[in-house]
Amino acid sequence: MDYIAHIRESDKEEQTLRQHLLESKEFCEKEGEKLGLRKVAGLAGLLHDLGKATPEFFNYLNDAVYHPEKKVKRGSVDHSTAGGRLLFTRYYKNEKEHFKKLLVEVVANAIISHHGYLTDYLNFDLESEFLNRVQEKELPSFAGSVDYFFDKVMGQVEFDRYVEEATFELANFMLKINGSDFYETEKTTAITYLTKVVFSILIDADRTNTRLFEENSQEDSELDVQSLFLDYQKNLDAKIASFGEVETASPINQLRAKMSDETFEYAEKESGIYTLSIPTGGGKTLASFRYALAHALKHKKKRIIYVVPYVTIIEQNAQEVRNIIQDDEHLLEHHSNVLFFDEEEKDEDTVYEAGETLKKNLRLAKDNWDSPIIFTSMVQFLNIFYASGTQNIRRLHNLSDAVIIFDEVQKVPTHCISLFNHAVNYLNQMMGASIILCTATQPALGELKYQLNISENSEIISDLETVEKAFERVELIDKTQFSMNTEMLSDFIIQNEETFKSQLIILNTKKTVLELYLLLKQRVNNVHLYHLSTLMCAAHRKIILEEIRGKLENKEKVICISTPLIEAGVDISFESVIRSLAGLDSIAQAAGRCNRHGELAKGYVYLIHHNEEKLDRLSEIKEGGNITKQLLNDITIVKEDTVNDLLTKKYMSRYFKQYYDFFKAQLDYPIEETSLSHVDLLSNQREAGSLFNTYIGKHNKQNPLISSSSLKTAAQKFEVIKHQTKSVLVPYGEGKDIEIQLNSAENIPDLSEIIKKAQAYSINVYNYELDKLESEGAITVFKEDIILILKEAYYDTEYGLQMEGTAGFSMSMF
Repeated sequence: MDYIAHIRESDKEEQTLRQHLLESKEFCEKEGEKLGLRKVAGLAGLLHDLGKATPEFFNYLNDAVYHPEKKVKRGSVDHSTAGGRLLFTRYYKNEKEHFKKLLVEVVANAIISHHGYLTDYLNFDLESEFLNRVQEKELPSFAGSVDYFFDKVMGQVEFDRYVEEATFELANFMLKINGSDFYETEKTTAITYLTKVVFSILIDADRTNTRLFEENSQEDSELDVQSLFLDYQKNLDAKIASFGEVETASPINQLRAKMSDETFEYAEKESGIYTLSIPTGGGKTLASFRYALAHALKHKKKRIIYVVPYVTIIEQNAQEVRNIIQDDEHLLEHHSNVLFFDEEEKDEDTVYEAGETLKKNLRLAKDNWDSPIIFTSMVQFLNIFYASGTQNIRRLHNLSDAVIIFDEVQKVPTHCISLFNHAVNYLNQMMGASIILCTATQPALGELKYQLNISENSEIISDLETVEKAFERVELIDKTQFSMNTEMLSDFIIQNEETFKSQLIILNTKKTVLELYLLLKQRVNNVHLYHLSTLMCAAHRKIILEEIRGKLENKEKVICISTPLIEAGVDISFESVIRSLAGLDSIAQAAGRCNRHGELAKGYVYLIHHNEEKLDRLSEIKEGGNITKQLLNDITIVKEDTVNDLLTKKYMSRYFKQYYDFFKAQLDYPIEETSLSHVDLLSNQREAGSLFNTYIGKHNKQNPLISSSSLKTAAQKFEVIKHQTKSVLVPYGEGKDIEIQLNSAENIPDLSEIIKKAQAYSINVYNYELDKLESEGAITVFKEDIILILKEAYYDTEYGLQMEGTAGFSMSMF
């Protein structure tokens, strides 16, 4: 008999298991070939659902679809282990066949894990969940599944040959790793990343094939990205030509044009890891896009990805590029994951109870980053490599052969720096990605224990010292000798009203920002007062920023109180900026919002110490401020330099050296209550203290596996932002209609578009904040916790999330 993989909900059409396995194999082969892993990835697609070739699964599927009254338990029949076991029992034998054994470990792990997350080869208890699955778990119909596979899907001789070819591919891939610039720890970690990439390809193949069957549609023909990029290049050239002589007449604009030309010329170079140190306000979005397009055309890259530090600036930067390319369809903004799933849930592609159609379709919705241009956040980038579940890692394989621009790269969270460096090195050397580190304040990532392998002669901009001097547009004034509370700060702002028409005040916490805003609201008149923070969704912030720009252009009086969200990449210019003490890189970014375009002879940036900010949960900001204060004291004592010199490369280098030295114990992401770090869990190391060696001591025998990484444990313990957050849809503007649109969506493509739109109407809240909101009944749970929606009484059109549920009335926060 032939077995069934899926039954289409709309018309009960059946997809045979043979069809699903072979079509998944084809998808995996196509994606794997881009990395020299055609057969390695294809093997995962070929075997992933072998466990559906059993009477138990056949009956389970039929009962669920045709006899819902039986209420079969989803996941009660294991269909993901059999494919991994076939590989293990047939090929994991000969001790001398190192690469074949490694192939089995990599591919079998992807197969047995494809409804959850990659399994630990060794866990903290020095047990192997991987071996337990492929060796010990009871599979009563396993022999019949194997017979079906060789009879209906692929014959034994052909399959053995396929495995030999996959082994040869893997051996070549490992030779490439050994011949790379990786240091020893990175070489062992590279096996982990290889497993993640194969897993990513399999997840995308399985979800895509299931979606196409459910939609009764064919896979879209592959987009001609090179032709698309050529069109974008013509539009970009026309944009540059349109600037004309008037716009390029000023010295600043001439320098911007020169730096832009340098990036274009530099694009001829081979793929590498390069730095682009354009000063704040130097036109880096345009310049980096010139590099990315020219490089993608010259070296046939398949996409351009911008990674920014905050979701708050995704929309502005994306809009700047969208205005150039005149194409909305092929540019993706990925702010955050709006959907939440139980990622350990079984059989998400097969059986759903009555009324769960939307839930299934949301899982299958196209969310795999296959767009030619993508804007996303650092959180999302790191989640792709390290977070648990299938939703994030599905996108990983689409980072290959890309131009990836990290905007404000100094904002990588301290505990993620080694993991970031490993991921970027792997992307460059093993996945063909070209990397640009784009910031005016380059961190010393190439000087750490686990360093970033920055290319030789990596800086794109020539004569940086001259460029820095040309972009000196502000005077830095140190007011940190005495601390201020919120009332004293409001006095200072009101005093400055006589001197400056526009003031930007940047504080470190949402609480102090809101308190200052509400106090000034009572104290100032005849001035436009604004609040900006991540309590507001992206669509809300965009409208406020557009309004502020309009007032500034009209020379009206403006005071804006903001969290640091405004200081990275937001194109806006105030006469004066007040910055609460923070890291030197943040101060440089804040200064970039003052006299940004040289419209004044000089702008003024005041550094203050706000004594009511509670920074215990924000150790990076707190210590960054301490180091900045120390550098200010040095300038005062030595008297060789002035406060303005604080923003030069000399002091920035000193700052990052001290900063990384202070946090050196955090850089590898230590695991609480252990002596291990995330780097240790992912590295397959065999040195003293490693899991591999500890296993020998406990069991008095060699670890039978080549790999010893704790993939699932590491993912479960990974958070880019400590004290995990979740996205909540808010009732602002079009966000009020998202729930209605989700319920009325007729197909999976419609859902994909709604999900994209929903990101602009979401805010991230910490789990403890979410608990408080839920206890007050402020959250509507949509479709079994898939989407969380904030009730209207808890969102204020002035300043966003209102914890007390009296939006528009309350004068307090927290």
